Amino acid sequence: MENEDDDPIIQELDVYLAKSLAEKLYLFQYPIRPSMMTYDGVPHLAARIKPKQQKVEVDMAINTMSPNYCRSKGEQIAFNVDGTGTDETSTFSSKLMDKQTFSSIQAASNTSRYVVAFYRKGEIHVTPLHGILQLRPSFSYLDKADTKCREREAANDAGDSSQDEVEDDVKQVTVRFSRPESDQAKQRRAQSYEFLQKKQAEESWVHLHYCGIKDSRSEHERQYLLCQNQTATENQELIKSPSEYLEMLMPPSVEEESEKPVAPSNVLSMAQLRTLPLADQIKILMKNVKVIPFANLMGLMAAGTESIAVLRCIQQVAMLVQGNWVVKSDVLYPKESSSPHSGVPAEVLCRGRDFVMWKFTQDRWVVRKDVATVTKLCQEDVKDFLDHMAIPRINKGWEFILPFDEDFMKKHPDVVQRQSMLWKGIQSKLEKVFSLSKEDLTCKKMDMSSASSTVMTGDQVLNIARAKAKENQARLEKDLHRKKEQTKLASSTTVVADVHIKEEPVSDDESMDTSAYESFNNGMANGVHEDENSDQSMNGEKDPVAKELLDFVESTFRRQYVLTMSELKRLFNLHLASLPPGHILFSGISDKMLQETVINSGCKQIMVPFPPQSTATPEEQKVFALWTCGDTYDKERQTLLELFSKGHRLRRNMIQARMSQEFGESLSKQQLDKVLKDCCVCYGGMWYLKGTVQS
Repeated sequence: MENEDDDPIIQELDVYLAKSLAEKLYLFQYPIRPSMMTYDGVPHLAARIKPKQQKVEVDMAINTMSPNYCRSKGEQIAFNVDGTGTDETSTFSSKLMDKQTFSSIQAASNTSRYVVAFYRKGEIHVTPLHGILQLRPSFSYLDKADTKCREREAANDAGDSSQDEVEDDVKQVTVRFSRPESDQAKQRRAQSYEFLQKKQAEESWVHLHYCGIKDSRSEHERQYLLCQNQTATENQELIKSPSEYLEMLMPPSVEEESEKPVAPSNVLSMAQLRTLPLADQIKILMKNVKVIPFANLMGLMAAGTESIAVLRCIQQVAMLVQGNWVVKSDVLYPKESSSPHSGVPAEVLCRGRDFVMWKFTQDRWVVRKDVATVTKLCQEDVKDFLDHMAIPRINKGWEFILPFDEDFMKKHPDVVQRQSMLWKGIQSKLEKVFSLSKEDLTCKKMDMSSASSTVMTGDQVLNIARAKAKENQARLEKDLHRKKEQTKLASSTTVVADVHIKEEPVSDDESMDTSAYESFNNGMANGVHEDENSDQSMNGEKDPVAKELLDFVESTFRRQYVLTMSELKRLFNLHLASLPPGHILFSGISDKMLQETVINSGCKQIMVPFPPQSTATPEEQKVFALWTCGDTYDKERQTLLELFSKGHRLRRNMIQARMSQEFGESLSKQQLDKVLKDCCVCYGGMWYLKGTVQS
């Protein structure tokens, strides 16, 4: 057995549990004193204890005859503390600092694992510790000296003022009653320093008698460290398995058993994060980083994660700004939250932060003062918005924190266009909320596809524009040539129509057109759709894009009945944003094509005479209405719409009189309310067609 065991048993010892001093045994530590410099030989003048608080104080003498002791300093300290008089309350009765007080603090709140072991004649006797205390010098006498000094100054001031005082002034006293204390206030008060000090002062001191280490009384007390009763009845053999005995010695910690949080608030564990679903991973990451390029986000994902899945998830919690992803405002500010600075609700914070994000889609720079003026939020809230996505620059404002990501814009044009549609919907909402002027909307546009031009040099923009112009010219020539060939094949006669193409050279001025690098709009692919429609009409086929657009227009007007052109474009942009990437409507729809589809769907343009001082643009003054819906209210709606050809607003009594003249008593109040609700809105006691109310 000895050859097989690397760690043989040398000796077996019996262990006894002594309980005589279990509730009275303390371990004293002196952390500022070297272990070889003990206080055993220093006279202990007094000792006292507060058992409930485990607070101990010990007075030890100072050797005033030592050559290292400065007598003048000792006298000065004693005079400052006690003054010239000597009584029972004096700290230094000899008028010399001849002692120092050591005060204790608890080194460990839980001492259930600690014992004192006493070895004797092959036996080990252990006694549990009641407390572990660290003793450090106390300087409470300095507080007493300060109190004495303030009392002397107060007495001198009172003596000087009493000579000039004739009689005391009568002062008004205001009596106030304190309101009932809440539970939270009680808890804060119980944790305050003043409350703890008051609680400590309530327990009285128990004075002790100190015995030296070599004193006979000390030797007698040390005998209690041995187990007094070692009979077989009370000291039975411990019958436990090794695992049970180990668990008794080292019980599991309560903190280790507590469940770990899903996502730490201050430290982000990537190993723990990757155990969550992909959508939760991206949401937690975006809440922490606020702004990130897509390439960096893919680098944080686990190996084998598809970019398509990441793109689908990132669009749910973030918006595209200058080619980078910025976390959405409603993710940072949930509905029930509020501002820690001003206390405004989360809805107001989300609108303000969306405005800052939208400003960065227009320009690289944002001025905090301008944002605060528009959003009416405090400077601290605005600064929090900007800290999430920008860096302050001296005398310039706040610059977007990341450079424009042109690579992402080129690789994912469908995502870029989808995000552009979403931003247009947000822009229209911000226009109404903050009453933005046209100057705010037209200054320094830098949408998704044009943002790169702001970080390019002039030569780069010129070269790109020239290349784009040449590309457009070549495409135009190719399309015209294809039309020639189709015309020749379709003609049944031998006469061939000669199509002359006038080619004009591209000048430098024309090549400066950078419209191809502006934001996505409804007219960027007009020529493509016109060509496709003409080709498909020749072959007798129906354009699927036109069919999809017609379905959208018909369903929209059956819900709204009356729409302005600008409102229809806004709804169309929101519809595009809800479509999956790669949908056929993403190929580009012009304003002209949209308007023609409205007319073809059975709608009519209502010529509403706006007042001359109206600020609405000609495009905004175009109002379309569904003329025939197929229900029982078509004639009533048509009569109502004809009334608005005389004025852009009408009173209800005028409408009711015209309806009664046309339909007699057959038109009830409920029917009139239904027709008005379908086509009009009421504002200031007047009725307007939907979308024509001028703010």
